[in-house]
Amino acid sequence: MTNTAPLFEPVQLGELTLPNRLVMAPLTRCRAINHLPNDLMAQYYAQRAGAGLVITECTMVTARTSAFGNDPGIYSAEQVEGWKKTTEAVHASGGRIFMQIWHGGRACHPLLNDGREAVAPSAVAIDGETNTPQGMKPYTVPHELSKEEIAAIVQNFRQAAANAIAAGFDGVEVHGANGYLIDQFLRDSANRRSDEYGGSLQNRARFLTEVLEAVTGEIGNKRVGLRLSPLNSFNSMQDSDPLAWTRYLAEHVNRFDLAYLHLMRADFFGVQQADVVTIAREHYHGHLMVNMGYSAEEAAEALRNELADSVAFGTAFLANPDLPARIKAGAALNTPDPDTFYTAGAEGYTDYPFMGA
Repeated sequence: MTNTAPLFEPVQLGELTLPNRLVMAPLTRCRAINHLPNDLMAQYYAQRAGAGLVITECTMVTARTSAFGNDPGIYSAEQVEGWKKTTEAVHASGGRIFMQIWHGGRACHPLLNDGREAVAPSAVAIDGETNTPQGMKPYTVPHELSKEEIAAIVQNFRQAAANAIAAGFDGVEVHGANGYLIDQFLRDSANRRSDEYGGSLQNRARFLTEVLEAVTGEIGNKRVGLRLSPLNSFNSMQDSDPLAWTRYLAEHVNRFDLAYLHLMRADFFGVQQADVVTIAREHYHGHLMVNMGYSAEEAAEALRNELADSVAFGTAFLANPDLPARIKAGAALNTPDPDTFYTAGAEGYTDYPFMGA
């Protein structure tokens, strides 16, 4: 049997000791009807509590910023109460759980948000169409954020982090990846600003820096992670120099002494290709979590070679609630069903069988 032992060595992440290094990556599932976390979601996350760490789906930091329709929020008292069901269920099952906090920026369509226009660093639309209550519609040209509006969103992130802790989460992951608002500021294909939030890498990182200052100031740096995707072209994203970008941000976020940096190593569409993991490992001094397309064997090899400290798995956890146990036993994995990734209800969500069921 392939040696996957490194995946089952404990590791420190912030103030948590993870019993294994298999992290459940954030996965949008669209089961939060009216943006409210519910009993079904609590069951789903509790089933996967055997992960070293569970990271929730992207969760809205402020109202009317939906990009998917039934994505959850963390901006109301009702949502805080709803999320307590999930954190209590995961903790009762012996797990640890972070909430991914997020603003969709220009990926938010007005038809999903009571007509509220999308916002972004610059008035540049995403190419193509998105799913809305009226069917597939083109993305709209977003409103370019003013400095006052940027400051307000920074405070939304701060309050979201406080709310997540109130809901019982062990920490939060700031979503700086995949073409959503923070990533839109970070990469020069979406950020065309000429003020202190645009141009140089330092300026493009200013919004992220302010968010991290607010969030770590509110809940403590050891309860905060950050996700970045230097290469991912999803949501019409690109950067003119992703390697320099990776090096700069890996060094820059050291000052925050975060719980971890979560690096997506690849591009969903294969447009941009480079080795960003080696650069991040060289320049980032904390816990490095890597993600995207790792097999258990490759993940174990990355840990053995000290290229990373933990590895996040997405669709493998989606389809295998007991993924760590299956990997340890060398058992076959369930096959994920893409047709139920974003539907409603339990089918393709909480009904994937456990090993031996």
